[in-house]
Amino acid sequence: MSADQNTIDQLDQKYKDLNQNLNTHLEGLLYSKPIDYWDYIQTDALLNLQVKRTTLPDEMVFILYHQVNELLFKMILWEIDQVANKKDITASFFETKIMRISRYFDVLTSSFTVMKDGMDIEQYNKFRNTLTPASGFQSAQYRKIEFASTELINLIDNRFRETIDRNTSFEHAFEHLYWQAAGKDYKTGKKSYTLTVFEQKYKDEFIRFAQFYNTHNLWTIFKSLPQEVKEDKDLIKAMRHYDYTVNITWVMAHYNTAKHYLNIGGKTAEATGGSEWVKYMHPKYQRRIFFPDLWTKQELEDWGKNV
Repeated sequence: MSADQNTIDQLDQKYKDLNQNLNTHLEGLLYSKPIDYWDYIQTDALLNLQVKRTTLPDEMVFILYHQVNELLFKMILWEIDQVANKKDITASFFETKIMRISRYFDVLTSSFTVMKDGMDIEQYNKFRNTLTPASGFQSAQYRKIEFASTELINLIDNRFRETIDRNTSFEHAFEHLYWQAAGKDYKTGKKSYTLTVFEQKYKDEFIRFAQFYNTHNLWTIFKSLPQEVKEDKDLIKAMRHYDYTVNITWVMAHYNTAKHYLNIGGKTAEATGGSEWVKYMHPKYQRRIFFPDLWTKQELEDWGKNV
């Protein structure tokens, strides 16, 4: 049997399994158009998604850079989803996915030079006023990456972790997530417009997402693996790399870029969303740690202090 006939037989079986007629699909190929790069990648649509609000040219850099970030976030969530929905996970599979995700964050980290050195400071501080009250903390995909990476308790504002446990409702826990600090006055409970509209759009979706990943996040899955898998040195190294990359390296690259543009005349400018961005972003304040048991007591105590 020739390879061509073997392929036809496999196709025939494929369409029989779908209760479809192979000849009908083959006839359709006679009239189908060959795929082009620009159609497959949707280049025209992609390149028409940038809409500037000002006449300042460097605003285009800002828009494109954040759109690239969101595409990388989607790649990260795609990898995590494969882990969350796979049965009988091996150390090799887990490590491969973790390192893929880490490489995406390595790209995100190094790419901050595009922002830091790629925009005119004067231009930025003009067009940024047109972005108010939008804020980077409104990235829904990044919030999902956090939910999918670790147990919810590790995302709670450091000031309130002792008051929350597994019996706490998702609704209550949500109100004490660390990034709420970017838009809430905890003394009065009043929320900023930026946080309010963010929750109106995504809160229900976030709670559903967090409920699934409550038992399917990377940390919980890791802890459920056989002991010999959890003790795999390469896997532990990969987990630590991911944790440090996301919660120290990437965060500090973001922090230092913001500092470059927002420390004006010796004073720290307010973020477009009105957040106290220094304490919201710097890891030594919020102490976001995805996999706490993989760090020594001293490493945990020094988290974010020496960067």
